[in-house]
Amino acid sequence: MGLTAALMRAAAARPQVLLVTSPGGTAVRLAVEAELRSRDWPLASTPAGADVMVVAGPDCPRLRSALGRLWQDMPQPRAYVRATTADDVPALLDAGRACLSSPDRQRAEARTPGCEDEGPSGRDDEHREGCEGEHREEGQAESGHGRSGGGPRDQVHRESGSGDLGSGGEHRSGGVDHEGHEGHEGSSGGEHRSGGADHEGHHGGPGGERRNADADHQGHQGHHGHQGHHGHQGHHGSGDMEMPGGVPMAEPGEDRDGLTLDRLHLPLGPVLADWPAGLVIRVVLQGDVIQQADLGELSAGRVTDPFWARPWILASAGEPVAVGEAVRRRAAARLDSLGRLLSVAGWPAEAVTARRLRDDLLEEAPSSVVLGRSERFARRVGRSRTLYWLTRGIGPVSTADARAAGVSGPAARAGGDVPARYRQWLTEVLDDVRALDSTAPLDPVAWESPRGRWDAERPPSAALAGLLPGLLVGAELGAARLVVASLDPDPDELSAPSLEAARG
Repeated sequence: MGLTAALMRAAAARPQVLLVTSPGGTAVRLAVEAELRSRDWPLASTPAGADVMVVAGPDCPRLRSALGRLWQDMPQPRAYVRATTADDVPALLDAGRACLSSPDRQRAEARTPGCEDEGPSGRDDEHREGCEGEHREEGQAESGHGRSGGGPRDQVHRESGSGDLGSGGEHRSGGVDHEGHEGHEGSSGGEHRSGGADHEGHHGGPGGERRNADADHQGHQGHHGHQGHHGHQGHHGSGDMEMPGGVPMAEPGEDRDGLTLDRLHLPLGPVLADWPAGLVIRVVLQGDVIQQADLGELSAGRVTDPFWARPWILASAGEPVAVGEAVRRRAAARLDSLGRLLSVAGWPAEAVTARRLRDDLLEEAPSSVVLGRSERFARRVGRSRTLYWLTRGIGPVSTADARAAGVSGPAARAGGDVPARYRQWLTEVLDDVRALDSTAPLDPVAWESPRGRWDAERPPSAALAGLLPGLLVGAELGAARLVVASLDPDPDELSAPSLEAARG
């Protein structure tokens, strides 16, 4: 007993965190990432390597099953927490580590079916904390790892044949987060990063840790994918042959070369690391080539706060917003997108640099502090031959085709492939950093939001998302992740924003 407790405390000293983001959880995700960096806690890239699951953002019912599956794939000891506001993050991480190091709480989690007020099922109440046994009644699950209403514990106790878990959405909104991947699309963390590379500098070139979608949670996509294809079997021609995770069995079909190969129906998202939170793309694979791609439901089903577009929402409503404030947010948004793309491409050191610059901008660092570092970052990334060779020719979109599809912003101006788009981001980040001191009033028509010209009726991310299916057909699965990251639509924009949410 004493040895077990000592070993658990040692393991909890630096736990690996599976970060999952729900739509509307961008601000909380940023707070979690910053806090993890300050503690030097690594982000887990898969549920199997995670100790603590952190869900960042509001509850999103359609993601609950996906979160439950992520939880089921995590080994014990494990802990779950859910953060709905940025202020809660430090205390919740402390609670998760305390739960992780307590043998009594882990035993309680293993034998109790669930807790009614806690867990990945994500109730839409006040913030909840997993692993706070001191606030629970005797006999309740202290660790908050699950609840009988669909939480992690409940999911763990459901065997494949005993219930339908095939409607996952994204890493659930309220709880512990993962989200793309933050890139591991099929199911695991929204922003699973490379763990210890939390310092600036060129530590190895891009591609050193390049993951393809199979390694990046593809093994979990079937479990955690949006709606698990349960309701689409007839459409996909898979009949009644369905695997326990909700993914139809492979079926034979001709590829574009006339060869008969197995066709596998697979959802990308909604809970991959380095992946837009909640986005789902259903693909048909033959080998590792995508033969068909369909965009899932874009709306989060509720009004969310589009964090990156907030200055444009306020200015459109007549609120006074300075140009410097808006371009600060825009530069931070593009650095966030660059961090995601660099992580997917396998360059974690520069992904961390992008995120550090992003956080400095959001913390009101002056232009004189940020500009020199931004210029060095832009030179390293923009001139990298390795990154260029890894991504060249992937996902080309001409300026004419982009504008015809309603796309504006950097994706339209770049007029090219993945390298053209990330180089356009780099150029515009530097332009924005140089304009941080502008006090002129923001004209939301003249100044674009991070993803393009702001229109509340049709946000720019809607057009970016609409490009994805056509670009993914014919691409290899690993290249698909790069295409999505280089366009990076923001699902937070796809629910009608409100002025009250933006002011908050």
